[in-house]
Amino acid sequence: MDPLKSVKSLGGIYPGMECGLTGLIEFEKSLNKIMTNNDKLTDAFSNALGIDLSMVKDALAYQSIPEWDSISHMVLISRIEEAFDVSIDTDDVIDMSSVMKAKEILKKYNVTF
Repeated sequence: MDPLKSVKSLGGIYPGMECGLTGLIEFEKSLNKIMTNNDKLTDAFSNALGIDLSMVKDALAYQSIPEWDSISHMVLISRIEEAFDVSIDTDDVIDMSSVMKAKEILKKYNVTF
């Protein structure tokens, strides 16, 4: 499958959508509008840590799996900030020690679950 051809075909599915990177960004934004906050958080964890969506549970904790180390933690913070359009304070970055704790922290930024 040719990725560029797929992007160009989005214009037919979503009229007015530009092709290329701009089109992909707009397409992702449209998907985010229909995703629940729980879906967004699960997706952020899955992508940042490189794990299957099914592994993302409230009990998943920092350093409980090899994939969640200090480097991937910063990637995770970045993904969460992008997904919810927030800027997470340093204290909250340090305190984000599990999926459940991430939900608690995000409530301070007016994100509901």
